[in-house]
Amino acid sequence: MSIEFTAFPRTTEGRGASRRMRRAGKAPGIVYGGTAQPEPIELDHNALFHALRTEAFHASILTMKLNGGSTKVLLRTVQMHPFKNEILHVDFQRVDENRKIHMKVPLHFINGETSPAVKVSGAIVSHVLTELEITCLPKDLPEFIEVDLSTLDVGNSVHVSALKLPAGVVVPKRGKLDPVVAAAVVPKAIVEEVVEAAPEGEEAAAAAAAAPGAVPAAPGAEAKPGAEGKGAEKKEAGKEEKKKESGKEDRKK
Repeated sequence: MSIEFTAFPRTTEGRGASRRMRRAGKAPGIVYGGTAQPEPIELDHNALFHALRTEAFHASILTMKLNGGSTKVLLRTVQMHPFKNEILHVDFQRVDENRKIHMKVPLHFINGETSPAVKVSGAIVSHVLTELEITCLPKDLPEFIEVDLSTLDVGNSVHVSALKLPAGVVVPKRGKLDPVVAAAVVPKAIVEEVVEAAPEGEEAAAAAAAAPGAVPAAPGAEAKPGAEGKGAEKKEAGKEEKKKESGKEDRKK
């Protein structure tokens, strides 16, 4: 797949010039590498923004049209505004057809739904890596690398060493490490039932409400134990006082 874009020479540099350029709908950038000197460039912001949304633009040899000529380049760095959809700066590297390049290419996972881990055991396939660093000549650079999950079973994983790489593509080794690319895990659902005992007061209120002919208590009303008995005692004490007073009056007469 050949991807082309157009760039223009940039004669002004600096933060102020870059801000004016972005306000005019341009994106500042630079192209470097090879035998030529680094050259400041500018690109149409909207065209570049939409190109960056395609996966192949990040992992392909690009053809840059500049000053009436064509140059093979790689996208190396993109600086975006922290919260705006605005490109602040972009870097491209010239490609030498005879020198190997180091690139990160995306991984495409296939046959995950038909793997024994998913189809038989209901496992979830975790994509540990989504891109892979490779070394190759520019002509051998793949747009992506496929990861076949058709034989993945529960408790197993796919390592970098098991991937089928295109011809001329090598994964740089770092010691004896063999990173995991994908793994199958069965989810464990833990259901806990918590039963709370109702307070004694609430149980009594519920029992009283359930009794036949019971009248529900007014909200906020609380029963006062022994209230009727205390009233009767007060009445008896009043009668005794009256009897004593009447006896004293009789003795005086």
